[in-house]
Amino acid sequence: MSLKNKTVFITGASRGIGKAIALRLAKEGANIVVAAKSVEENPKLGGTIYSAAEEVEAAGGKALPIQLDIRNEEQIEQAVKKTVDTFGGIDILINNASAISLTPTEQTEPKRFDLMHDINVRGTFFMSKACIPYLKQSANAHILTLSPPINMDPKWFGPHVAYTMSKYNMTMIAIGLAGELKKYKIAANALWPKTTIATAAVQNLLGGEMLMKMSRKPEIIADAAYYILSKPSTECTGNTFIDEDVLISEGIANFDEYAITPGGKLYTDLFL
Repeated sequence: MSLKNKTVFITGASRGIGKAIALRLAKEGANIVVAAKSVEENPKLGGTIYSAAEEVEAAGGKALPIQLDIRNEEQIEQAVKKTVDTFGGIDILINNASAISLTPTEQTEPKRFDLMHDINVRGTFFMSKACIPYLKQSANAHILTLSPPINMDPKWFGPHVAYTMSKYNMTMIAIGLAGELKKYKIAANALWPKTTIATAAVQNLLGGEMLMKMSRKPEIIADAAYYILSKPSTECTGNTFIDEDVLISEGIANFDEYAITPGGKLYTDLFL
């Protein structure tokens, strides 16, 4: 299924994985809504909705930068309206925006807990809700959420129960929407990386330069997303995909091009 002239709404699209997906789909001629909070560059994080939009246009897509805090449902409604006014509809929603705090329970402050649940869970839910009326009108509608497969083994919860709860909730939203929206031919899937991905979060929060060197580039997630979103929505829904598995199913066996250090040791993602 061609993505040319399809309208893709991406949260957290100013940098990292969100921007990589935006650029990959722009290459296919898609209209990209670059939705994120950043309108002024943070030296530690890099990128704004405007710089990302310029890159989208250069890659071959049409871009609409929108400042959006997905914790605010009024901003969500306004952003969706602006998208529809500009491009005529919405074909794909990518729930990428996410907050992370890898703290044990005693070190988890209420404001951090609330931030993760407001962005990861509430934001994903109400962003999806706002897009559904327009996805129903699309010929091949997809919702893709960046969240991990659910595994109830305590070892995945123990180190950071608050964060795990929020990310698993995102996956439950994806699975729930797959069941709820199947009759409207709207696909809903989750996608997660096999290894850590070289983003500002890895650099600043998780493991610094050492972990960056053991990570893959965001482009591996972007390519996996492209293959998922190109499939018929009636046939590809309710899955919790791992990026590497998606590419293997497409006949790709060599992942060296995605590695920050080709041939080097890779660090498996914290949920796998």
